[in-house]
Amino acid sequence: MASQETISIDKPIVIDATNHIAGRLSSHVAKLLLKGNRVSIINCEKIMLSGTRSNIIKEYREFLEISSILHPKHGPFHPRRPDTIMKKMIRGMLPREKPSGISAHKRLRTYIGSPKELSSFEKIQFEKAKIKRAAANYTTMGELGRVIGWTE
Repeated sequence: MASQETISIDKPIVIDATNHIAGRLSSHVAKLLLKGNRVSIINCEKIMLSGTRSNIIKEYREFLEISSILHPKHGPFHPRRPDTIMKKMIRGMLPREKPSGISAHKRLRTYIGSPKELSSFEKIQFEKAKIKRAAANYTTMGELGRVIGWTE
C-alpha cells in the first residue's frame, strides 16, 4: 500500500538569507513549502528586521515575558537563536492544524552560517524580499539574538 504523503527525494532549495527582510522571506518560503519543496535557509543570523533597533528589542523582550499562568517551566518556550526564530516565524505562516502544514514544516531546515553539506548546492535569493535601503536602517537577527540571550 502506497502512503498518501509523497516524500521528495529531490535536492532541497537552498536560500541564502543574507540581507533579506524576515517577513517577506518567510512568506516566500511558506509558499515553497506548501507546494511540496524541501527548503533549507542558510545564514539566518544575517536576516534583517525592519524598524528601529530599540523598538525591535523592546517588543521582543515583552514577547519573552509571556509565560504560563500556572508555572513558567510549562512554557511557552520562546526561541533566542536566529535559526529557531526564523523557523517559528515560518511556522506561523503555515496551516498548523492541517496535515499539509505539518508536513510542510517538516520539510524546512534553517541554519546559522553555511553548513558544508549544502555548499555544493546552488543558492537562490528573492529580489522582492531583499532590503531596499542601507543596511544601517535595519537590525540583523543575530544582533537581536545576542541582546535577548543567545550565546553563540
